[in-house]
Amino acid sequence: MERTDYSSITAQAVALTEGETNLVANLSNLSAILDMALADINWVGFYLFEESSEQLVLGPFQGKPACVRIEPGKGVCGTAYATQSIQRIADVHQFEGHIACDAASNSEIVLPLWVNGECIGVLDIDSPNYNRFTEDDEQGLQHFITRVGETLSNI
Repeated sequence: MERTDYSSITAQAVALTEGETNLVANLSNLSAILDMALADINWVGFYLFEESSEQLVLGPFQGKPACVRIEPGKGVCGTAYATQSIQRIADVHQFEGHIACDAASNSEIVLPLWVNGECIGVLDIDSPNYNRFTEDDEQGLQHFITRVGETLSNI
């Protein structure tokens, strides 16, 4: 598999989000950018923390319909949010408590999304391939989500 050019993807994402104050519009474009740029994925999108329900709620995404609400600490997304750490899972079927929204997903990476010093949710990317996400992907996506969080600070 070709190496993904995360620098280019990040530059495109920053250019699209800089100056735009609508969170839904920005996250919609970000999920579309990643969906176009990443090979061998079947779902990419955001779950946002909702204060009133204390749950992660489905946000903008690309892919099949997904689970709408996830408890912090549950599944890969809830674990990433609760621990505020990246979860890179080679085989989701081996992850205790995995929430299977799409039976075709076999690996997953989830990154916390920080805006203005607050974790507002997570970026979730699924693949039908086992062990799809590498250390390079993790580092590239971490840079992507950090830069995006900075540009979203005007929201």
